[in-house]
Amino acid sequence: MTPDAIETVFRDEAGRALATLIRLVGDFDLAEDALQDAFAAALLKWRGSDAPANPRAWLVNVARNKAIDRIRRRRNFRGKEQQIVHAIELDAADEEEAAPPDLDDDMLRLIFTCCHPSFAPEVQVALTLRTVCGLTTAEAARAFLSTEEAMSQRLVRAKQKIRLAGIPYEVPGRDALEERLRGVLTVIYLVFTEGYLATSGTELIRHDLACEAIRLGRLLLGLMPDAGDIKGLLALMLLHDARRAGRTDAAGDIVLLEEQDRSLWNREQIAEGLALVEQALGVKGRPQPYTVQAAIAALHAQAPSYDQTDWRQIVGLYEVLLRIAPSPVIELNHAAAVSMVDGPARALGLVDSLAARGGLKQYDLLPAVRADLLRRLDRREEARAAYLAASDATQLAPLKRLYASRLAELDAG
Repeated sequence: MTPDAIETVFRDEAGRALATLIRLVGDFDLAEDALQDAFAAALLKWRGSDAPANPRAWLVNVARNKAIDRIRRRRNFRGKEQQIVHAIELDAADEEEAAPPDLDDDMLRLIFTCCHPSFAPEVQVALTLRTVCGLTTAEAARAFLSTEEAMSQRLVRAKQKIRLAGIPYEVPGRDALEERLRGVLTVIYLVFTEGYLATSGTELIRHDLACEAIRLGRLLLGLMPDAGDIKGLLALMLLHDARRAGRTDAAGDIVLLEEQDRSLWNREQIAEGLALVEQALGVKGRPQPYTVQAAIAALHAQAPSYDQTDWRQIVGLYEVLLRIAPSPVIELNHAAAVSMVDGPARALGLVDSLAARGGLKQYDLLPAVRADLLRRLDRREEARAAYLAASDATQLAPLKRLYASRLAELDAG
């Protein structure tokens, strides 16, 4: 295998392999270190040859053995090391290529562990994004509009608490599911968000994360099939992901919504998402935020064209969201929708008011939305400055190319 192919395997398999390892060894840091050792071994063994038939199982088994080696080297485990090693060996697969037990459930199991009610909600989400889903500390920080240093400290404290408090690694009983559900849904959605629009790198979309989030959403719905907010979240992810093929061109450059070829959209996923939206809206009680967002995505999916989108209804749904789940990001999305109904001038006033409050200082899409509104108002110098700010704020290559293209258009104009 080439180094690039090995890196792809690592990215695709790391999350689930780590989740299984944490179940086997019972320690976050030990599992992470052992998996890094297994990756290093794979770089040597797989280079120039084919990967094993089940690369995830290979990584788990090698990492399990590396973890045992690490335990034996730790002086503070003397007296207990044989008991710990024996437990790990009993719980692991014997054959290198055999699939570890309960592999498909380990990710969901670990998410519920990270979303234990003893953690603050933001800690639940941050720990899961970093540990379970393989996001870097910088990516997790972006999801919270935080700094990398602050996020790193938060993660260290959370993992220490799990180890010292003996928080169990399990999906809780049905009576405890509800209290952890909000954190779990937030985690799955933020994983999908990173897959839908990557924080950094050369590609706009991380298919592995988007698909993993959808898979976890389906698993969660299987646990709680009558939960409207789970149906709403799964619908939202399916409807957004259905547009995947139309969002980039052959060169990997961004194709904006108004320019996308809608025949490339996945109609099977759209049909499934629309059915789930209808079911979620039929659940009694207050509308849930993910369901309202899914209803917005449904309007985009059903519109024959960009110009024929029901923007007025979308604005109304964003106003509902602002009442039930207010956030700066929702305000920004609301302003962008308002620009399609009342024009860019009114929307710019909303964006500038949001920026003045400082709620989105770390959010790189704020200057991008502002730049687009200024461009539409023909305020070219201000638009230029905003596009430059947007380019400086992002580490994602396709977005940088998009902003460069906009700047070139302003110069040509």
